[in-house]
Amino acid sequence: MLVFWNEKLVFLAVPKTGTTAIEGALAPRAQAVFRDPPILKHTPYYRYKRFVLPMLEKAGAEGLQTVAVVRHPIDWLSSWYRYRNRDDLVGSKNSTRGMTFDEFVVEYCEEKPAPFANVGSQAKFLAANNGPTKCDYVFRYEAQPKLIEFLETRLNVKLELKELNVSPRMEVSLLPEVEALLRHTNAADFALWDAARH
Repeated sequence: MLVFWNEKLVFLAVPKTGTTAIEGALAPRAQAVFRDPPILKHTPYYRYKRFVLPMLEKAGAEGLQTVAVVRHPIDWLSSWYRYRNRDDLVGSKNSTRGMTFDEFVVEYCEEKPAPFANVGSQAKFLAANNGPTKCDYVFRYEAQPKLIEFLETRLNVKLELKELNVSPRMEVSLLPEVEALLRHTNAADFALWDAARH
């Protein structure tokens, strides 16, 4: 999470949406950087509103707006699957090595998924009191030029993003019935992505 005090903007870091690259480019420009541990870096909207915003307002902040990036749900889960397929995770409860992407997604759709598929939800990350997000600006990961234009204009900075923390590359696909299951059980994530700026 990045706080730009003078520009009244807070960047919420939704996991697996290029946030490490944005942090790398903009952290020197921010007045406050929540980098480590991951629970702070990836502070969800509800926790920001409950804990961080009151602290910032007590320090004199007014009129803060929030911005976040969301990724197409299938691509987002693909990134998680590939990220957890890394060699250094083999043998751990979070490893996806030895399973198909379909198996990973089916487990993700369970009410209580196994640790390797327990990666949360973009819609829940940005939810306000279990309802739709109140985040002021939500951009699609797939529409980087719009996001970059917004950040450059708002922060009066030239932004150059480098690839950081990239998931291993591999071809993945979903069976139609698995995609249908995902769309049914995680409709809020698809609705959030559909409504994002593109």
